[in-house]
Amino acid sequence: MGEFVKVATVAEIARGEAKAVEAGGKTIALFNLEGTFYAIDDTCTYEGGPLSEGIVVGTEVTCPWHGAVFDITSGAVLASPAPRDAARYTVRVNGEDIEVEVEP
Repeated sequence: MGEFVKVATVAEIARGEAKAVEAGGKTIALFNLEGTFYAIDDTCTYEGGPLSEGIVVGTEVTCPWHGAVFDITSGAVLASPAPRDAARYTVRVNGEDIEVEVEP
């Protein structure tokens, strides 16, 4: 089981926005979808584009480099050219702190 690490505060990420955060030696894309927070790897599985800088529509993010589409809630690839899903991380809100579960 992993440990939860504070990566941001609720006020730092507006609804419909994303932010790249560091936790457990990984760069993670943290998304605010209507007040619920989700986290997936920030690195697109195609050529490494920053998913936190992608276009968010509903529960989908489009990689800004080559257009691969991922489900923000699961990390699943929804459109090529990405060859595999992005890792998903468990998120919890503790007061005003956003925490992501990572392996120690």
